[in-house]
Amino acid sequence: MTETETNAYDVVVLGAGPVGENVADRTRAAGLTTAVAESELVGGECSYWACMPSKALLRPVIARADARRVPGLRQSVQGPLDASAVLAHRDYYTSNWKDDGQVGWLDSIGADLHRGHGRLTGPRTVTVTGPDGGERVLTARHAVAVCTGSRAALPGLPGLDAVKPWTSREATSAKAAPGRLIVIGGGVVATEMATVWQALGSRVTLLVRGKGLLPRMEPFAGELIAEALTEAGADVRTGTSVESVTRENGTVVAVTGTGERIEADEILFATGRAPRTDDIGLESIGLDPGSWLPVDDSLRVTGHDWLYAVGDVNHRALLTHQGKYQARIAGAAIAARATGESLLAEPWGAHAATADHTAVPQVVFTDPEAAAVGLSLAEAEEAGHRVKAVDVDLSTVSGAGLYADGYQGRARMVVDIEDEILRGVTFVGPGVGELIHSATIAVAGQVPVSRLWHAVPSYPTISEVWLRLLEAYRDA
Repeated sequence: MTETETNAYDVVVLGAGPVGENVADRTRAAGLTTAVAESELVGGECSYWACMPSKALLRPVIARADARRVPGLRQSVQGPLDASAVLAHRDYYTSNWKDDGQVGWLDSIGADLHRGHGRLTGPRTVTVTGPDGGERVLTARHAVAVCTGSRAALPGLPGLDAVKPWTSREATSAKAAPGRLIVIGGGVVATEMATVWQALGSRVTLLVRGKGLLPRMEPFAGELIAEALTEAGADVRTGTSVESVTRENGTVVAVTGTGERIEADEILFATGRAPRTDDIGLESIGLDPGSWLPVDDSLRVTGHDWLYAVGDVNHRALLTHQGKYQARIAGAAIAARATGESLLAEPWGAHAATADHTAVPQVVFTDPEAAAVGLSLAEAEEAGHRVKAVDVDLSTVSGAGLYADGYQGRARMVVDIEDEILRGVTFVGPGVGELIHSATIAVAGQVPVSRLWHAVPSYPTISEVWLRLLEAYRDA
């Protein structure tokens, strides 16, 4: 391709991660011609450097931890993990960083893939520069959807580039465990990667600027995970800032705010995300490059009736499953507007991403797992709701004791005492990730507490915690 080509479509999608794929799927299902532009691998961050590789790495770690809590089995799993087998398992789930299968899926739904760097070059116009330098101009009759996701945000420490720090990408794709690893941050990436590499043989030092881990969850979630990481051998330090980082003869040296020098073979910065909007031509339509893109509940960008921002780029909920949810809403809204159908934009309508505000679920795949949906107690109070929190020790549930000897965990239900519905639920403990969808249904469905009494949990399962939570609320 050496000459500029022009192609017209109903919809142009910028970015072929899971969010862009789902937008394309919905618009194609509605009969709209759709083009997708992608500069890297089809499948995006989630498939190759985030969700899939991280969970493939974590699964053997969690399975071993669970097995060690089961009588008759624990003695058989006391040795180290086979790191090479774990990494091979990770490679399998990333398809060895090849996207043939995902490309085939796009082809199967009838979406056209344009490889190269896509940039907005005016209203309803995306110019894709291919690997050979040639250009294709894609015009959209109805909508352009920006689905370019986010990237790791690094702090402005002098000389950091020369250190060649790990970000989430290097942490999930590394070919071997470093002997010593410093992890900077206290969020999901930091805690999950500290869990992985400690289990695979690294000596991990976790440095957290704030007071605890997982600051967006209930405080007890971070406390239980910090205790577990410490017990596993990690050095967890809260209230610790990093003032400088250098690499001396291959060794990384981090200097803390107190002047302490900490040495390691690699250093991972898990200190937040930034939108991938710095080089997609936002200036051509009057928007600021590098900015998050504000949207309404149909995911349409404020002030632009043809432009949608879906997934991480709108900063509503930086989670793959939530981005895919938004993609389904956006795709349906684009199709409705294109065909002149009525928009169902009221809360919980087919064209409104209402769950972004009140029912976002998340699982942190550490040992123990942490899972939450909706608002924490502090968030609910800050939002002006009159709420009551009830807590249950998960070890008191028969199913938890059967799941693991010495089971430790906690559950919290945040109840709106005026409407008698749940505003949020949090579980921490082994295996609780599979509990969260029941809580998500309760929160998203605004199921009254009186009706939850009729949702009978099977005995003996960990799900019996629901009965204990309702009893605690009744007796409070």
